[in-house]
Amino acid sequence: MSSRYPAHPVGPLSRRALEELGVLQANVNRQGMLRARALRILVASRHAATAAAQREFWLEFAWADQEYRVAVRRLARFCRRYRDGSRTWRVCDPHVPRTPA
Repeated sequence: MSSRYPAHPVGPLSRRALEELGVLQANVNRQGMLRARALRILVASRHAATAAAQREFWLEFAWADQEYRVAVRRLARFCRRYRDGSRTWRVCDPHVPRTPA
């Protein structure tokens, strides 16, 4: 294990942080499924679609891939904040829905 990361969690997450984590994890899973579906369609289209259709499938995959990468970065940012010991949880990303306190 790298010495850069603590061996043990800093402490338990607050209810609000757990809710935010759940939303972020669900978003990564959802975007991952959409990305995988778009990739399957793209691969299948290689021999069964026109060049114009292949381009559309490529654009759909590129969009899904970008959305997946954004979701992963948001989850990683959350984990970095928690790892660094921040106890003040402010939703600074407008795409993460706020939950009532």
